[in-house]
Amino acid sequence: MKHGCGPFFFGGTQMATYDWFFNALGLRDWCDAGTSEAPMSMADLLAETGNAVEEPFYAIPFPSLDALNEACGQITQTRDVVKGLEEGFLAIRPALRAILDPITQPLSWMLDGTLYLFTQAPWFLIMAMLLLVTWYATRSVSVMLFNAFCLSFFAFVDHFEPAMETLAVILVCTVISAIFGIPIGIAMSKSNRLQRMVIPVLDLLQTLPTFVYLIPLIFLFPIGESRLYGIAITLYAIVPIIRLTDLGIRLVDQDVIEAGNAFGMNARQKLSKVELPLALPNIMAGLNQTIMMSLAMVVIASMVTAPGLGVLVLRGIRNLELGVGLMAGICIVLLAVMLDRTSKAALSRIDRAKSKTS
Repeated sequence: MKHGCGPFFFGGTQMATYDWFFNALGLRDWCDAGTSEAPMSMADLLAETGNAVEEPFYAIPFPSLDALNEACGQITQTRDVVKGLEEGFLAIRPALRAILDPITQPLSWMLDGTLYLFTQAPWFLIMAMLLLVTWYATRSVSVMLFNAFCLSFFAFVDHFEPAMETLAVILVCTVISAIFGIPIGIAMSKSNRLQRMVIPVLDLLQTLPTFVYLIPLIFLFPIGESRLYGIAITLYAIVPIIRLTDLGIRLVDQDVIEAGNAFGMNARQKLSKVELPLALPNIMAGLNQTIMMSLAMVVIASMVTAPGLGVLVLRGIRNLELGVGLMAGICIVLLAVMLDRTSKAALSRIDRAKSKTS
């Protein structure tokens, strides 16, 4: 009978830790019928030669699948469960691709188109466009000057193109997150049942390690397709805007909503003219967090061909090129500060406008 680690020795006979359990249940014949013919483990070989070291009585392994399999061959091993999980995913892969391919194709078009625009347009046009957008969103001279400094620094150290690639990916994924996240947050705010259903999914997306997002997508889409990293970034970054949209609408003063009812507003009018304007600061805060999480994920997604500054960071790690990695890191920090200050300045402007109207 095959045994693994953690055996006991009685009278020169090797016994698995949990033999007694299956013997007590009268399942020994059933267990032995499923004994594997796999090669002996190192513990078995040492026992055969009489050189095995006896385990102390307190070194009892937890009754895991592998430990139980040592005593009963009918119990499956952990590696079999892992293999079954892999085979199950690969079995449904064609169906998943048939569903996801047409749905996610527009994401590829958006990413490819935006990347082409940001990398092929002349640098001075890109700079002018970004600074005009900054001024329109913030009306802040200091923020616009800081952004101009950051863009000029990128160009000065020859990192303008990878910085624009990173910015293009963040822009597309943030827009997609807002398009889907805000309606989901609105729907959650209107239904407690829907909120209870969606919250566990959001908790899962928020706690799942970043690398885990990439594993199933690698098997669903060919390496090199932009939607591979686009989906991963969007799923990772969409959580804050959903949560804060839901929270912002739920925090709207009920007295204001009752005033809307008194004026005869229907549900759509209350949402568009009362709830969303009052919840806009929370929604903008969620958008700010979505931008930051997109930036964090786009660096990790460089492992699956996401373009931009993350590629240079990965190159610095792989080739031990300290200077390349540090310079890319500095540019990522500046890009993060630039996006953070711009979004926060836009939020402050909304707050000022809201206070003036109230």
